[in-house]
Amino acid sequence: MNGLPPAGFRCAFVTGAAGFIGSHLVDRLLAGGIRVVGYDDLSTGMPEFLAEARRHPAFTFARSSVLDTRQLAAMMQGCDVVFHFAANADVRFGLRHPRRDLEQNTIATFNVLEAMRANGIADMVFASTGAIYGEAKVIPTPEDAPFPVQTSLYAASKLAGEGLISAYCEGYAMRSWIFRLVAILGERHTHGHVFDFYSQLLADPSRLRVLGNGRQRKSFLYVHDCLSAVFDAMTHAEGSVNIFNLGNDDYCELDTSIGWITAHLGLAPVLDYAGGDRGWIGDNPFVFLDTRRIRSLGWQPKVSIKEGVIRTLDWLAGNHWVLERRSVPDAASPGASVGPMQSI
Repeated sequence: MNGLPPAGFRCAFVTGAAGFIGSHLVDRLLAGGIRVVGYDDLSTGMPEFLAEARRHPAFTFARSSVLDTRQLAAMMQGCDVVFHFAANADVRFGLRHPRRDLEQNTIATFNVLEAMRANGIADMVFASTGAIYGEAKVIPTPEDAPFPVQTSLYAASKLAGEGLISAYCEGYAMRSWIFRLVAILGERHTHGHVFDFYSQLLADPSRLRVLGNGRQRKSFLYVHDCLSAVFDAMTHAEGSVNIFNLGNDDYCELDTSIGWITAHLGLAPVLDYAGGDRGWIGDNPFVFLDTRRIRSLGWQPKVSIKEGVIRTLDWLAGNHWVLERRSVPDAASPGASVGPMQSI
């Protein structure tokens, strides 16, 4: 498997195009000869991430919301595949703003599906999350594991989006590839434990505040391994509804990742643990997905978790402007744990 964009598509519509994963997706689609319409309201996306794409003659950008149904449908005209990567991924503070997940994740997905239907577009790629498995009883967790009680509004809203997509595929002869992601690392990373810890250590190299007890166990995946898996699945899985877990073949404890980060920076801070087995409500202490389904197509990650952490750290070190632009969600709740992906 070479992770190239699938053949047969001429124009891709990408929501969340200025986000972490979305901007890398745009670059790879353009490099693969596919015309791209990027769509993002820039509420969390970074225009700088699209600097290279904007120089490409096959790229068009629309600054607008997925809640603007008229603009969404208008900009989607002429496309033949939709990559829906826009979402609110603020799990940690989701309970403070419950309507945000409903609107930006579930209703937005409905709007995208309706715009596709209005434009006669049959194919959709959807960035879902491994958080929908909640506190899974089966580890590693396969795609057909029974769903437990949902532990975050983010996961519940993503699962609702999956349900809508599946129903549209059945009712309107559409086709979808749904990817349940672990936390994603890499260049342009602007959300998550590496970002949070690096920000803290810049401000005070002598101390690091850590939510939870440091023993949370999570899997991570490098962003380009993630996108290669997406393209491989689109090329080789052609069912009506194709669901894949995406993750690495191992996991690490939070303390282990902290050790990699501090050693790479040449620091030895005092670790100040908040205690408990998780950072916040919805922060599941052990997330490890079974990825045999995607691996059966020949895909495998090329970058280890440690290397992904270091690459992310090095990129942040060379791009401090991101730290200045990215405000902390809630200054009253410092620290970080290993949370879900930054969508998108």
